Amino acid sequence: MVYENMIQKFPSAGNSRQFILPEALTEALIEALPEAVKMALKVALVVLFLAIAPIEAARAAEAVVKVAPSTRVGRDITPVYGPEAAAEYMSASNPSSRRGSGDHYLAIHGGRIVSGEAWEWGQRNKQSDTGSYSAGVTYRVREWSTMDLNLRIDFNEYKIAGETPLKMSLLPLLIFPDASSKFPLYFGVGGGLGVFFKQVPDESQIAFDYQFLMGARFFDVLHQTGFFVETGMKNHLLLLTSGQLNGVFLTGGALFTF
Repeated sequence: MVYENMIQKFPSAGNSRQFILPEALTEALIEALPEAVKMALKVALVVLFLAIAPIEAARAAEAVVKVAPSTRVGRDITPVYGPEAAAEYMSASNPSSRRGSGDHYLAIHGGRIVSGEAWEWGQRNKQSDTGSYSAGVTYRVREWSTMDLNLRIDFNEYKIAGETPLKMSLLPLLIFPDASSKFPLYFGVGGGLGVFFKQVPDESQIAFDYQFLMGARFFDVLHQTGFFVETGMKNHLLLLTSGQLNGVFLTGGALFTF
């Protein structure tokens, strides 16, 4: 009965059962999100696109420069034989074996700051249970040594002194080990700028954000779509006033490779 209802809801899926679950799950998750989170994710995607466009343009130009000499007219092309050539051919014909340092992934995640403590933010006394929802996107920029360099855009809401501040965090993340290792567990650290869209009166509108995290990721569970869960600490220091926050978060989401 559930499958028949999903077929009626997604007629474009036809008789292909393997595409129904991702479409239904994606739409259900989107419908369940609050309007503020939906708007925050749209803003995050636009900012992420503007941030990675110059990087991808430079990478494409570099690839053209490398390929150009081998495509000159009249260049001799000598066939290559042997075990190395066979291994290279098999790797090229198997998409799953190409998942490595040249691939990209984009993670869309949502969750909560399950535990938070604030000092001198909105009031002098220590405040507990200050966290609310957390949502964002993470993009893998490139592999660096045995780690991945990621760009993360987070939106976090807090409960401070009867107010609900909303902050966007833009920060680079170093993730170890790199995605090409295919190891499911990972650890990371990052730091960057936090900008408040909504803030407690008379408090700083900008902050220094830093995160420590660990998680489990599973690539290509359904074609090029996987999932991950992540936990750690999302902390910040207000730059123009003396407030600070330490928060423990738990998030999860979808992981797309391309």
